[in-house]
Amino acid sequence: MTRIEKLFSEKKQQKVLNVYCTAGFPKLDSTLEVMKSLQANGADLIELGMPYSDPLADGEVIQQSGAVALQNGMTIAILFEQLKEMRSIINIPVILMGYMNPVLQYGFENFCAKAAEVGVDGLILPDLPMYEYESEYGQIIKKYGLNLIFLVTPETKEERIRRIDDLSTGFLYAVSSSSTTGSNKDISEQEPYFKKLHDMNLKNPILVGFGIKDKQTFEAACKYTNGAIIGTAYIKALGNGKDVQMATKEFLEKIV
Repeated sequence: MTRIEKLFSEKKQQKVLNVYCTAGFPKLDSTLEVMKSLQANGADLIELGMPYSDPLADGEVIQQSGAVALQNGMTIAILFEQLKEMRSIINIPVILMGYMNPVLQYGFENFCAKAAEVGVDGLILPDLPMYEYESEYGQIIKKYGLNLIFLVTPETKEERIRRIDDLSTGFLYAVSSSSTTGSNKDISEQEPYFKKLHDMNLKNPILVGFGIKDKQTFEAACKYTNGAIIGTAYIKALGNGKDVQMATKEFLEKIV
């Protein structure tokens, strides 16, 4: 059983909180400090963003944090160096989220091998097509024991949702609306969509992302799902000038 599977197994009656942070933000050496603070203050799972110059799914706030991280000098190689000792201090699941271009530049198999070596549990690669996953990259991901999480949206047809569910491992990422991260759309309006996913009895747990920013939106997103993902709101909290521990503690106290 992977760390992600174990998490969902142990929290069947509770809601899983996945928090996104950008590697190398607010400072190049902030990565592990941020992760430690998230773990200490109630996050169940960490989604660690690898900054990229053209992040298609990210809104302005996360784009800006990625730009800062790149200016700070963050690269995939530096990130793996920072994560070398991760498992001596971080025991909750960790997912790397990013885009195919920098991963391919690093070398896809090298990337997966290094991710597994440092203790990463899974990957979210929004621009990896299902066909390419099935025909080329899926075997490599499985070889290194990594979970691969696909995204679905309110527009995704039921047949395709079931196909994505078949291919995904770990959990299914349910995008709350067809927008970028940090959306201000009312999450409660998407209740029929979340209920539809729930009623499909999919094999994977479901986490809702995009537009989750406080306790109210977290609770609304969790009504028919296994939990939710918070990103933009936390990145804003980190960027307010307070130290990492204080910013994280104050932010998560309002959620969990």
